[in-house]
Amino acid sequence: MGRELRDHPVTAADAGRALGPGQFLRWAWGQLTSMRTALALLFLLALATIPGSMIPQRSASPISVLDFKRDNPIWDGILEPLGFYDVYTSPAFSAVYLLLFVSLIGCILPRIGKYATAVRKPPPALPARIDRLPASASARTDAATENALDAGEAWLRSRRYRTRRSADGVSAERGYSREAGNLVFHLSLIAMLIGMAWSNLLGYHGSVVVVEGRGFANVITQYDDFTAGALVDTDRLEAFDLDVTEFRATFETGEVQRGAARQFDADVTVTDATGTRDVLLTVNEPVLTSGGTQVNLIGHGYAPTFTVRDGNGDVAFSGPVVFLPQDGNFSSVGVVKVPDARPQRLAFEAFFFPTAVLDETGPHSVFPDALNPEVYLNAWSGPPAVETGLPESVYTLNTAGLAPVPGDGGEVLRARMLPGAGFTLPDGLGSISFDGWQRWVKLQVSETPGNAMTLISLAVGLAGLSVSLFVRPRRLFVRVTDGEATAGGLDRADAATGLEDEVAGLLASVAPAGHNGVAPGGAEEESR
Repeated sequence: MGRELRDHPVTAADAGRALGPGQFLRWAWGQLTSMRTALALLFLLALATIPGSMIPQRSASPISVLDFKRDNPIWDGILEPLGFYDVYTSPAFSAVYLLLFVSLIGCILPRIGKYATAVRKPPPALPARIDRLPASASARTDAATENALDAGEAWLRSRRYRTRRSADGVSAERGYSREAGNLVFHLSLIAMLIGMAWSNLLGYHGSVVVVEGRGFANVITQYDDFTAGALVDTDRLEAFDLDVTEFRATFETGEVQRGAARQFDADVTVTDATGTRDVLLTVNEPVLTSGGTQVNLIGHGYAPTFTVRDGNGDVAFSGPVVFLPQDGNFSSVGVVKVPDARPQRLAFEAFFFPTAVLDETGPHSVFPDALNPEVYLNAWSGPPAVETGLPESVYTLNTAGLAPVPGDGGEVLRARMLPGAGFTLPDGLGSISFDGWQRWVKLQVSETPGNAMTLISLAVGLAGLSVSLFVRPRRLFVRVTDGEATAGGLDRADAATGLEDEVAGLLASVAPAGHNGVAPGGAEEESR
């Protein structure tokens, strides 16, 4: 029977049949809190983050998910049923996360108790045969036993050993902080998991595009995209306003690294619970509000300004339009929608080139700064549409119900405009003018209450890990009987060095004139 049990490990089903409910629960708890299970769960958690980092996630960027689904319909048919767009919010990921959390706690708590007991215990008693330790040495001494042991104990204490004195010898041990560092590392891992869960459940992040001279209020309706934790009340976000007074962008104009970014910063005015203040917002220096919300500058671009008059001569649209950069020289695309124009509604698809050049390859920008801005556009018109209230992208044009405005020779109308220029549309449809341009900035607004705890836990964990890696637990022993001194020691960790030197130093402290040197592996060498 014993042979059979050794050859066939007990499974959960076997344990359930062979043990009672209480015994089975204790067995299951032991399996869950074992180090092997914790490592397996940690591996599964790391494995789950691979698709989460490679595939767009709805929790981070719903728009990126929609773009990925549109561009990869075949992959979408596979990934959507498997839930790969919601890896971090899936029940499986949450289950592994919670099991790892419980496993770590169940593994560490007993170790803390054992460590507390070990710290209170004195070093072990003298072994019967010190000469059989991994490193040992002996020598004759003329000093009295008491005096020799006093000298040896003093030497050990000077090297931060804890000592235990007996009538004929001294036992010493150091390296208790190794296990302490190990426990600190695992406790910090638990704290880091708590901090991450805290941020995920009670935190949020969103982004918004703000044109120079305009502002943003921290209400959910003003975000372009917004993701919040399960416990966030979106009706109770921190109340603050932020106005973008001016944004500055400079680029390298020399031959080397021409066009490289050199400066991005914005003058903003923040109004929160503490009052109103002017702040310089840069890429690496976010703004912190009084309630702990963080505002980061993460992008910028151009917003050309247009004025559109309809066929009745009324101003149907006037103001800046956010254009999206398409390359490093900020060639940008945008859409001007004029649904209120009458008798026909109007729309324009446009390209903005900050430093425009027209050659055989077509119009394009050769520098990211607005040194020679131009707009190229085409026009669409159609009967007024019924308002449905359904949201649509401000960056793309739905041409349903619209037709291209014809130009000369029956071709589609295309226009090229400099700042201050404009032209009249044919057939009495109205006119459009390119009045100038402004800059826009993209802001990321986030509240992650657990970040401080996560970062502190990470720093403390690294410190604990360093202690556990570099501290070398070691035991030394010395016995003096009948004028014969014997010292020995052993390391309690692999790859430790210097044991022989410390044994020799201990022996020299009790027998300064006659020790024979250290013999590895317990052998002794006679002095000649």
